[in-house]
Amino acid sequence: MKQAKNSLLIGFLAILLGTLFYSTAQSQEVLTGAERADLYLPMLKGKKVGLVGNQTSILPQSANKHVVDFLLENGIEVKKVFVPEHGFRGTADAGEKVDNSTDQKTGLPIISLYGNNKKPSAEQIKDLDVVIFDLQDVGTRFFTYISTMHYVMEACAEQGKKVVIFDRPNPNGSYVDGPMLKKGFESFVGMHPIPVVHGLTVGELAQMINGEKWLKGGLTTDLEVIPVANWNRNQAYSLPVKPSPNLPSDLAIKLYPSTCFFEGTVMSLGRGTYDPFQMYGYPDPKFGTFTFTPVSIDGMSKTPPHQDKKCYGVDLRGESLDHHFTLSYILDAYQKSGMKEKFFNNFFNTLAGTDELKKQILAGKSEAEIRESWKAGLEEYKQKREKYLIYN
Repeated sequence: MKQAKNSLLIGFLAILLGTLFYSTAQSQEVLTGAERADLYLPMLKGKKVGLVGNQTSILPQSANKHVVDFLLENGIEVKKVFVPEHGFRGTADAGEKVDNSTDQKTGLPIISLYGNNKKPSAEQIKDLDVVIFDLQDVGTRFFTYISTMHYVMEACAEQGKKVVIFDRPNPNGSYVDGPMLKKGFESFVGMHPIPVVHGLTVGELAQMINGEKWLKGGLTTDLEVIPVANWNRNQAYSLPVKPSPNLPSDLAIKLYPSTCFFEGTVMSLGRGTYDPFQMYGYPDPKFGTFTFTPVSIDGMSKTPPHQDKKCYGVDLRGESLDHHFTLSYILDAYQKSGMKEKFFNNFFNTLAGTDELKKQILAGKSEAEIRESWKAGLEEYKQKREKYLIYN
């Protein structure tokens, strides 16, 4: 009897301690890779450093101090900054030309990695020992920051330079979904054989790119990931700053995997409003009772589709932040349109990473039927992905 009581007491204490430990872990602040200076400052001392960064390259727990300023304050020799689509301060519209320039605050040269120069040249990185990549991704195959990362890794692999990833949480990192990229459909909005929602942080994806030898010629780069602390992939994460001009809120980021497909159609997805990716419509009342009028907005969308025209459609701003990828919006709009092939533009297959999805929609297949066709590819991808996960 006494032994049984002791066992019960030990069991109760174990549960209590486990609960206390879990509560403490949950209450700890999430620290991005950039905020874990003890892990990277020693390795950067005495090195010539380049940074791939933009307005998202900040330390949230230090009043959003920019990582460039932090590195310089700590005696790190930052030589230059490379910037992706949308520029260093994140104000360039999607697809807009980003020029080389100088950062007014630090005097550092800024080199654009968008447009004709997507990959750093040998000349641009020859004076560097290390290139840091610190950009906030949103977890979709067509968000171009991960394409920039691929090219940076490739350039560094070719020139024998080290790549350090300052990892950040993926706000869509809790699940994997959507069609896999089909061979022959590679582009800057889809470079890897991964699904639309890939379920990886940039650090995990960088490890996968290396491990699967996806760089040109099967090269691998000298890679180090500075991981996020106190975060797991099922944990909600609210981004401290906009990752790009047209993703202004947590809801826009959650809806983005689903509504981005409208970029490949005749529809407006709300560019030219202050809530892009959170609505869809067309200048015809048959698309819905909700109305909006896209206008030119400097710093967001200068020439939005259907500019200055009243669009009728659907308001998604009441959707839950638990939203996961769905085809329901694109199927709804397609069915209402009656336009058949003319509903799509040439960008749709590029975004989808396959020509199958468009064929399935034209054939009148349901979301359930379309999803069934992804099943095997997604299962194979998930198994491959397992070995690169950091945050289980």
